[in-house]
Formats: sequence, C-alpha cells, structure tokens
Amino acid sequence: MAERGLEPSPAAVAALPPEVRAQLAELELELSEGDITQKGYEKKRAKLLSPYSPQTQETDSTGQKDRNQTPAPTAAQTSAPSKYHRTRSGGARDERYRSDIHTEAVQAALAKHKEQKMALPMPTKRRSTFVQSPADACTPPENVSAPPDVTATTSSSSSSLRPANIDLPPSGIVKGMHKGSNRSSLMDTADGVPVNSRVSTKIQQLLSTLKRPKRPPLKEFFVDDSEEIVEGIPQPDPNQPKPEGRQMTPVKGEPLGVICNWPPALESALQRWGSTQAKCPCLTGLDVSGKPVYTLTYGKLWSRSLKLAYTLLNKLGTKNEPVLKPGDRVALVYPNNDPVMFMVAFYGCLLAEVIPVPIEVPLTRKDAGGQQIGFLLGSCGIALALTSEICLKGLPKTQNGEIVQFKGWPRLKWVVTDSKYLSKPPKDWQPHIAPAGTEPAYIEYKTSKEGSVMGVTVSRLAMLSHCQALSQACNYSEGEAVVNVLDFKKDAGLWHGMFANVMNKMHTISVPYSVMKTCPLSWVQRVHAHKAKVALVKCRDLHWAMMAHRDQRDVSLSSLRMLIVTDGANPWSVSSCDAFLSLFQSHGLRPEAICPCATSAEAMTVAIRRPGVPGAPLPGRAILSMNGLSYGVIRVNTEDKNSALTVQDVGHVMPGGMMCIVKPDGLPQLCKTDEIGEICVSSRTGGMMYFGLTGVTKNTFEVIPVASSGSPVGDVPFIRSGLLGFVGPGSLVFVVGKMDGLLMVSGRRHNADDIVATGLAVESIKTVYRGRIAVFSVSVFYDERIVVVAEQRPDASEEDSFQWMSRVLQAIDSIHQVGVYCLALVPANTLPKTPLGGIHISQTKQLFLEGSLHPCNILMCPHTCVTNLPKPRQKQPGVGPASVMVGNLVAGKRIAQAAGRDLGQIEENDLVRKHQFLAEILQWRAQATPDHVLFMLLNAKGTTVCTASCLQLHKRAERIASVLGDKGHLNAGDNVVLLYPPGIELIAAFYGCLYAGCIPVTVRPPHAQNLTATLPTVRMIVDVSKAACILTTQTLMRLLKSREAAAAVDVKTWPTIIDTDDLPRKRLPQLYKPPTPEMLAYLDFSVSTTGMLTGVKMSHSAANALCRAVKLQCELYSSRQIAICLDPYCGLGFALWCLCSVYSGHQSVLIPPLELENNLFLWLATVNQYKIRDTFCSYSVMELCTKGLGNQVEVLKTRGINLSCIRTCVVVAEERPRIALQQSFSKLFKDIGLSPRAVSTTFGSRVNVAICLQGTSGPDPTTVYVDLKSLRHDRVRLVERGAPQSLLLSESGKILPGVKVVIVNPETKGPVGDSHLGEIWVNSPHTASGYYTIYDSETLQADHFNTRLSFGDAAQTLWARTGYLGFVRRTELTAATGERHDALYVVGALDETLELRGLRYHPIDIETSVSRVHRSIAECAVFTWTNLLVVVVELCGSEQEALDLVPLVTNVVLEEHYLIVGVVVVVDPGVIPINSRGEKQRMHLRDSFLADQLDPIYVAYNM
Repeated sequence: MAERGLEPSPAAVAALPPEVRAQLAELELELSEGDITQKGYEKKRAKLLSPYSPQTQETDSTGQKDRNQTPAPTAAQTSAPSKYHRTRSGGARDERYRSDIHTEAVQAALAKHKEQKMALPMPTKRRSTFVQSPADACTPPENVSAPPDVTATTSSSSSSLRPANIDLPPSGIVKGMHKGSNRSSLMDTADGVPVNSRVSTKIQQLLSTLKRPKRPPLKEFFVDDSEEIVEGIPQPDPNQPKPEGRQMTPVKGEPLGVICNWPPALESALQRWGSTQAKCPCLTGLDVSGKPVYTLTYGKLWSRSLKLAYTLLNKLGTKNEPVLKPGDRVALVYPNNDPVMFMVAFYGCLLAEVIPVPIEVPLTRKDAGGQQIGFLLGSCGIALALTSEICLKGLPKTQNGEIVQFKGWPRLKWVVTDSKYLSKPPKDWQPHIAPAGTEPAYIEYKTSKEGSVMGVTVSRLAMLSHCQALSQACNYSEGEAVVNVLDFKKDAGLWHGMFANVMNKMHTISVPYSVMKTCPLSWVQRVHAHKAKVALVKCRDLHWAMMAHRDQRDVSLSSLRMLIVTDGANPWSVSSCDAFLSLFQSHGLRPEAICPCATSAEAMTVAIRRPGVPGAPLPGRAILSMNGLSYGVIRVNTEDKNSALTVQDVGHVMPGGMMCIVKPDGLPQLCKTDEIGEICVSSRTGGMMYFGLTGVTKNTFEVIPVASSGSPVGDVPFIRSGLLGFVGPGSLVFVVGKMDGLLMVSGRRHNADDIVATGLAVESIKTVYRGRIAVFSVSVFYDERIVVVAEQRPDASEEDSFQWMSRVLQAIDSIHQVGVYCLALVPANTLPKTPLGGIHISQTKQLFLEGSLHPCNILMCPHTCVTNLPKPRQKQPGVGPASVMVGNLVAGKRIAQAAGRDLGQIEENDLVRKHQFLAEILQWRAQATPDHVLFMLLNAKGTTVCTASCLQLHKRAERIASVLGDKGHLNAGDNVVLLYPPGIELIAAFYGCLYAGCIPVTVRPPHAQNLTATLPTVRMIVDVSKAACILTTQTLMRLLKSREAAAAVDVKTWPTIIDTDDLPRKRLPQLYKPPTPEMLAYLDFSVSTTGMLTGVKMSHSAANALCRAVKLQCELYSSRQIAICLDPYCGLGFALWCLCSVYSGHQSVLIPPLELENNLFLWLATVNQYKIRDTFCSYSVMELCTKGLGNQVEVLKTRGINLSCIRTCVVVAEERPRIALQQSFSKLFKDIGLSPRAVSTTFGSRVNVAICLQGTSGPDPTTVYVDLKSLRHDRVRLVERGAPQSLLLSESGKILPGVKVVIVNPETKGPVGDSHLGEIWVNSPHTASGYYTIYDSETLQADHFNTRLSFGDAAQTLWARTGYLGFVRRTELTAATGERHDALYVVGALDETLELRGLRYHPIDIETSVSRVHRSIAECAVFTWTNLLVVVVELCGSEQEALDLVPLVTNVVLEEHYLIVGVVVVVDPGVIPINSRGEKQRMHLRDSFLADQLDPIYVAYNM
C-alpha cells in the first residue's frame, strides 16, 4: 500500500486541470487493458501529479474526512471526478452496471449492516505464498517461539517421502488422566494451548458470527426415517407473491410494408448497387489511431466478391474434383480491425452459395472456449478457412512454420483472400442468384450457458426479411452514414453494418475495438465527421465516451436520429443511457434518438425502439421490486427503495413479427400479464435451427405456446429468444435479464447481471477491476449456489480485499435476499477472456469446479446459504439394554458375538506346555538346539549383518542380566527402558531383563536430526514407567547426554544409563524365575492416534498365551522362516520381533523399516531370496512400496523377483483395514506372482494387541459394502456395490484361538444384535492385565479391563473394552471348526469419532472424500474444535493452488457427509504427524493448529 499514499481523493482530482485529468484517465485505461505495466503506470502517474502534489495531499486529507463521514457519495460527486478514478477493462460486462440509484441503495444497505457490525475472521495467509500480497498484510503469530521442526526427514535420500514417523504425545496426556467416559472435556478445551493464540481468537470470531440469528431458514426438508434420509425440495414460501393477471395474448408488430423495389435476395441488392452505383462508399475501415484508412465502394465490393466466389468454386481443386461445392460450409477467420476483408469474404461466399461460418481469430493453442469452437467446425464439416494474409502471418505456428493444430479443431486448409491471390472470372461467368428461399445463408455461432458452442443457421429468406424489417423499423434510407462500434461478425453489428447497409446503399464506418481502447471518443468523432444518422453502440461505448469527452469540446451529435444501444436489454443500461444523454445533450444529442434494442442469436432482433418524434413524450420506465422479480412476478416497487430495479423499454415488436411470453421452464405455457417469462418471437426473420442438433432445435425454434389448460395456442411456431421479460402498457417490450444469466436458488430466480451490479456498487475501485466480474451458480447439495469471481488489482492490500468481499456479501444479502456461497478474487488478467475482452463465464465456472482457478483470496459462506441440511439427530431416550436384547431375539437376530478356536481342544507340544515362562523356553532351546538360528538381521543392501542362534542369544542375555545386577544394582521388579534401533541387540536386552527379574520397556530411540520432536516422548515414557535404568548403545548414550538433547529435555535427571556394546564375559549365578505366571513380564507403551501415551501391563501368562495363539494361527514351527518388516516397539509388532521365534522356534528374518527408505526393493527381494511363505509388515511399509515401486515392476521382473512363494502377507494394524492400499499393493505386484488372496490384516488394540490375524487356514477375508448414512446413526445397513454413499469394509483377519468378542452398546453396556454397530469387547488369555499409570485409577482399570455386560450374560464373563467400533456378521463360509464363519469388521476408534449434528462420523471417511477431490492433495486430516469441523490438507502442488482447495473441500464434505466445514487449513507436505504404525495423530495436529505452530500456507474460515 506504499503507493496509495499519493492517491488523490475524488475532490483532489476534480481540482486538477482538465488536460491532466484526461491524461490520468487515459493512463488508467492503459493499465486496465494491460497496455502498460503497473510500474510504468505508477511512474507516469507520479510524474503527472508531481507539480500538484502539495495541494493533492492537502485536499486528500480533507477529502478523507468527508469520505469517512459520508458512506454514500453524492450523485454529483460520483458523476464527474470518479470517472477518472474508474478504469475499464474489456468487454461485455462493464461500466454499464453503474447506477447512482443502485450505489445509493447498496450504501444504505451496508450502513444498516454496519450497525450490527460483524467481526469476520480474516483468512490467514503465509507471507511467501502470493506475490501479490504486500508483506504487511499478514498477522504475525502472537507466540513467536519457533515451532518444533516436525518436518526434518529421516535420511537424505528419503527427502521426497514423508518425514520420519514420530510418536508425538501432546503435552502430557497419559492414559489414566483423561480416558474418561467421553472425550468431551478434551474436545472443548484447547489442551495446553495458550488461549490468546491467534487461531483461537479467529475461531471465536467465526463462532460469534455463526451465532447471529439468521433469517428464518427454509423448511428443513429431511425426515430421518429409521432407515433412510429422504431428500426433498425446499417448500415454497406461502407468502410469496403470485401472478394475478389474465393470460397474455400474443402481441403483433406492424405489418411489413410492401415496397416494390425491394430486391428478391440480398445478393441482388449488392449486384444492383455494384453495377449502378459503383462509386458510392459502402464501408470505411479505420487505422489504429482512429483515422479512416480505406473506403470500400459498392463497385469494389461487388467485383472483389465476384473474384472470390469464382476462385472458391473453380480454382481450389481440379475441374473434376472441386474442393468446394455450393452448400458446403467454410470458416471465416478475420481480425476485428479488418471489416473490409471480412465483408468481401462474406459476400464472396454468398455469391458462391457456400455457407460462411464467421469465428474469432484463435490466439493460442488453448484459447478460452476454443475447443468448443473446434467442435462446431467439426460438426459443420468445415475443412476450409478463409483469412487475410496479415491474419495468417499472425496465427501461432509450429517450429517448422506450419499453423498449429488448435485444441479440438478439425484439420483445416487455410485460403488467403487478398485480391492479389484471386483469379478474375471470365466474361461469361455469372454467379447464380436465386430469389431468397429457406436454404441456409450463413451460420452464426453462439455460446450456451454451459459453454458449448452452437451454430445458429440463418436462411437466405430470413436474412432478407430481417433486413427488410430493420430497414422499416429504423426507417433507413439510401446514402445514410452508419457508425458501427460493434463486432461486425455477428449479431447487430453484422445485421445493420453488413446487411442492412447493402440493402439500403448506406455507408458504414466501422470502429474496431482496438481503436476504442486507445481513443474511446473515436466513434463520437466519426459521427461528427461523417454527419452520421445512425450509430450502433453498447453501453460500454457510451461510458468510454463520457470518460474522455473533455478532450473534445466541439463534437456535435445533432446529425444522429438513432443511437441504437444494442445491449439496451440489459436492465442496467438505463443509467448509462441517462448519463450519456445528460452529458451530450449540450452537443446536440436529442433525447428521442436513444433507441435501445433487444437481440439474440436465435430470434435475431426481438424488439427495437423506433426513432421518436421531437417533442413527443419519452417512453416510461418500470421500477420493479427485486423480490417480486425473484419469484417471476412483476410488482411495482413501493416499500423498500433499496431493492428496486429500474428498467427501460426496448420499443415494440419488429414489423411483421409476433411475440409472446412463456414460462422459462417446463412446457411453453403462456404467462399471465404480470408474470416474467421467456420472450418468444414468431416471424420469418429468425434463425431456422442449431446446425446438426435436431433435438435442441425443436425445443428452441419450433415452440408452439400452450394455454394454462395445456392446449396449444394457434399453430404458428415461435422461437425462444433466451431473453426474460414482459410486455408492458402500450405493447412496449421490457427485458429484465437473460436465460443464460438466470440463477435458480431455492426456487427463486436471480439474475447474474443484477448481482454483478450490486457487487460493483460497493466501492470497488481499489480492490477489483470493474469489468472483470463473473457470477454463476454451481450445484452443491441439492440446490444451486451462487459463486462470484472477480479480478483483484495488483496493488490491493489483503485488508482492502477482505473488507470489500465482506461488504459485497452483505450487500447481496440485503438487496437480493440471497446468500453467496463463494466469493473468490483472482490475480489480474487471469480469468479466461472472450475474444472481445469480456469474461468467458462457462470456462471460469469450469476452472472453479476443477480447482484450477488459482484465486489469491477466497471467502466461503456455506453456513449462511446452505439452509437445507437434514435436522440434527436427536438422541432417542435411552432404550434399556434388556429391551434391545428382547427386540433382537423377537426379530430373529442373534446377539453379535464371535470366537476363535477353543484352546482347550488343541493338543500342544509337551515341551512348550511344560514351560510357563519365555525365559525358560529360551534356556531349554539353548540346551536342546544350541546352533539353531532364530534371528537374522539384514541391512539396506540385503546382506545379513547379524544372526543369533538359540545359544548365542541365551549367552548374550546372561551377560546383560549380570550387568544389570553389577552396574545398575537393580532388584527384581524394577523397570528398565530398552532404547535400541530395531535389531537383535534389542531382543537380547529383553531376555537379559527377564533373566534378571527386571521389567523391560521397549522404547523407540530418538531421531538424531529431530531431537526437539522425538526426545520428549522418550523422556515421558522414562518418567511415566518410573524406569530405574536405561539400556542402550554407546552412540545413543552419547546422544542422550549431548548438548542438543539438553535443549529439548533435562538431561541431568536421566536414570542410570548402561551401554551394552562391550559386555564383560560374566554370567549370573542363577537366573530369576517368577513365582507365578501372573507376575508382570513387560510393559508395552504406545502413543494412540488421539495422542494418548498408554502403557499396558503384560503378564508372563499373557505373553505365553499370545505367542501360542499366533503359533497356532500361523502354523509356526522350527523349520519355518518368516520375514518381518515393521517397528518392534509395541503391540503385535513387538511380539513378532522379540517373542514368537523363541516360543515357536521358527527363524525370523528381521528387516528394519528404516533400511527400506534407502532401498525400496529390500523387503520384496528378501522374500524372494529366502522363498518366504509368511511375511509381516506395517501400512507405512506397504505404502512406501506401493508409491515407490509403482513404476518399477519391470525392474523387479528383470531382477528376477517373484512373489508367488508368499502364502500370507499380513499388515499389522490397530485400525480399520485400508482396503484401497491393500488392493493397489495386490494389483501392482500381481504381475510378479503375488496372489491377491495372500494380503490380509490383523486387528489389535491397547487392551489386547492381537484379536484377529488371518493365518494360514480358514476362509479368505470377506468384504461388505455398508451405507454411510446409516453408519452415522450407529446402524449397519448392507448395500450393493456401487450404491451411492456406500463404504467398502473388509474383515480384519480371523479371530485368534482362545479369543472371544462381543459387540456392545458403549452407553448402555448391553449386547447388540448381529450387524449392529457397537464397541468391540474382547475376552482372551492374552489380554493385558491393566494400564500402567502414575495414578493407579482403579475405576478405569475395572472399566477397561474387567468389565461385565449389563445384561444377558449369565456366565458373568470379564471383558476388556477395545475402544473400537465394529460389527459381527455371520457369513455363508465355513470356519476351520466346520461351523459357519463369523466375520468381525472394524469401523474405527471410538475416541476418534466426531460427534457433529447428533451423528457419529469417522474422520477417515471424511478424509477419503477430501483426498479424492484434487490431484494436489497429498494427505488430509480432520478434527473438531468447538463444534466446528476443521480440515487440514497437505498441498503437494504449487502454492498458487492452495486456495483452489477451499471450495472443493467444502463442496465434497457437504455433498457426501452433509457437514459444513468450518475451517480449511492448507499446509506443506509432511506437516500432518503420523506415528510409527502409519496412523495419523489428529489430536496432536489439532493442538499444533491451535497453538499456531503449523506455519500454514492458508487458513480459510468458512462463514
């Protein structure tokens, strides 16, 4: 904003000399058109203002005062000086929207809003993100302490992968404190987060805006039937205005006069004038400066058109094989500044009887809408394009000089039509000019609302009749001069400037768009110079002329009898016409000369105001109520002048025509007299069809109106014009909008142009470009939603933009009573343009929907405008567990329970049964099979770095045990932390502890590059487990005591640290034997996904039972070999790594997952090398292989890797199976022999680390599709594959031997029926014996480990609660026991579920939807905070895509989950913390977000 200091106020500008003001205006114009850079603009401007700068600044300060006091500028003030301030930039939408009445209304509406000031939270944006935003536009975080660097990667080579997986418990949450009956206490407070953090204040602001009472919402239209949510349509408001008039009757125009000398065809008129009046001027073209450069006479037009016609028919191919035949279609490609060449080409085609299709000059290979133009050319069968030499040279070329193949275009042959390349026809050759009939004359393209391009075919008869009707309506006479500022290739520019002028031997002066940009007054000067009688303009041209009119004192417009305003049908044109008249009346402009008209490509000229008689009263205006219009009803506005629309008439129906108004949708039923509808025209002067589209043609060009009874009215077909309006008193036609701009929101109609006008009436000068606003609607959640997109000025500050955006929302809300769903600002000059500089709306919408609009500011308001959400679910008053059970029994549903094989019936190896302790089994193996190798450890190269036989392991363990006694002076029962990298050392230390009677606690070592994030977790486990000693390696010991470590934790208070690298060869006199198997064997600590650090106690009997169950399920014995690639620190991973081989005697090949990051082939190559049948891995390993080896399958083949040996590949997990990942892994490696049946998953939880494991026998895992909507209601409803809102779930492996599960209602603790969702409770000999916490909370132990069903269990079994929701379903398959198999499906952790609107959501479901929505979303996590849903997405694309994600994320969550996202946070890849098991740590993320430590790229607060 530095440069804005010099910004003179409107008052100051008014004080400047006129010539300076004019130069300023020109500068602004240049800048808006992109003809000058911002820097150049500022330089020139400063130079212009420098002589006046002291006074500028003085007046500025006073002007500032005035401005602050008067929010609504007075009409006088706006009319003159601010015009200099206003820039215009291209095109169709422009200054025509400015209306002082409207500006006043908007200011009044905003003032009303100001009283109830909303403090909207401004989005947070990272400084580096958008080059546009000045540095000061960002709020610095309040707590300036550097956030911990969570993103440091594990090793240099893995930088492209996710950072090291880290277990991060948030500030001191330990199981036992918090794990109460529900998590609400944790959800509603920001744990350990400074309450003054910037995020919290913003969310508070957001909440306070959401708490404001809204307008009464539409009737909520969902009924929560017990099984189904029914979607409906919003009910109409009973008080809405309804049409009351009688049914209209079609209105006729005056008869088409019969004039004897009208030619039988338009070509005949050319022939007549060309041969009899050869010297008369026909068309004058201007050069860049606006000076006449060439005048085409009628003689020249005739002779050159003849030459071209002859050349087209005879000189392009051979005599026997001509390239063109009469009736073929050719493209006309001429620039907008070359009307002469175009006119010759057009008439040449008419004379040759080929059908011209004028199109725009393509500028790049991928023009906005260019592909659709290509589709039109293809469907018209066009193979030939006519163009001028200059234009051909300017087309984009390939390297070898050929014209590029435009996207979607057919192959074209280019023909240059300059005179020197044409052949003179022989004397005897004459073109064939038949009387005009219904054969096609030309095709005019039009773009539909959806962006498709259609060709409106106009017959020769219609072309002629239309000229006759125009000539009569406009009272054209020979020799008149017409100034045409419009595009001469289509619409009114073509009809008046190329057809009617030839018909009446008039002289057209064509003023191209490029001249208007440099000299906005050029058309007025042309009228003056040529004493023109008629001028064809758009409102834009009126405004430009007003801006620059001071340059010319002496122009006179007194010759004009008709100033035809071709977009006079736009409701906002009335203010332009008035302003122009008031300014130029003193230059001779007569009020009755202003003639608005309404046109459309299909109906051609619909109505035009006839030139008036001097002194006659001017036609009236209609002041309509916007509210009435939104219901399609005409009501004169009386009550609230803020929401009024003033429209001017567009004259009467065309001569010889007939008009009626029909309902815009459904049957073409005639409207009532006070009802708005689509204008339909019946006459010979309209188009005949859309070329090649018979179906659409019928609905548009062959409409028979029907009465309210449904019977047709007459048999004359009408053409739909695409214009909305009504016929007023005196048969005057009024147009209030276009069908293309119609937005149907909740049953009300709004017009895009009206909304643009309201947006512009909010002081937008500093923020956006006036002519560059697009408004369209997108369909989201069963209704249309309004989206506004505007181009932001490069110098607008964040605050300005945000201020403007929030005011626009308020203004549209007040004036139109409709909410805007999304308001986006994009950088200057980035919206797709139409050839004449307007905005390509459908392409803009396309970019918005596909997420490639790249906004630099965005504001979503789903909370205000989505009023049709289902009602929040009310919890039913508790039905008792007994009633549920009885209900299930009555319904014939069994109670949901399942069990693995019964351990009692399975005979077991005697030797193992004798030993109740793992330590004894190891000693026994060391004697019985001393040299049998139990463990092999591999490095990244796949070489064995270390092995351990039974005897070696036993000896090593003995030495460690003796060190514990000697150095550590430990007693039996002391806890010892084992801090080792994954390997055999860890295993030896574990058994050493058992030999010494100590309790081992395995802990993941800290990460040397990232101590600040990883060391606190180690410290916490050491403290919580009250460890008496730490066993570790020398390297890690040095790290624990290093200076870097001291920065993260207190290193002086570590317990005794013993390194086990060099052990004395000493053994214990005797090994410890626990008195009972119920004694504690080890502690298992882990960080849950909710960020809880939980330690559970495992007894000797539980450890034994666990090994036994795994052994039986996987059929493990000493001759078997398994490969393990997962983390060995907790859960089943730890048991497989350290315990199972010793118990079963099989050989374990150990692959540390970290080595995989250095060599992705390691795991699969090892499996292949050792022909391993059973392998275990984690999800992170599977993901690493799927992503990293996705394109390397051929390399794997060449290395000879074959996976057909694998019988089971088991993913060890404590979550819902990730089916998508498993399926892509199976599909990917199917080619190298992996059987899809091999891949399966396990399920365990904190209370019991192994509940399910697929194993070797038993049926394959089953999958089901369940209905997501029912799941939110805690119900399970199975659906077919492909059903909408369905979720694929897979069984989590088979239940282990000795394990029983039951599904329980977590609230009532009563059992639920089959296929009902509930908490999974487990009973098994290897369940942990309790939490290990500092505060031994007995109630928690009892609740989680020794709890009973509240009803229906006579045996009073003691169950442990897993904390996971799931269901059991009896399948048709047969289990190993011969009975029907019961499958257990895990849905998700109860702790993680989000309770929103009374429903239960699983974060993973929302995350899956979000991840699918854009290619640049790498990862996603969701959590709630104070009832707001927060979605965090990692952006792996460029930062300019950050804001594209906001609407996409909001849309998909609304569509698929019926939830409104409160906050969208876009962060860098790797910010979402993931633990060692590959699970997201959402609570940790939430705490970092609230503490403002994420360094987000962008935070959007949805209103």
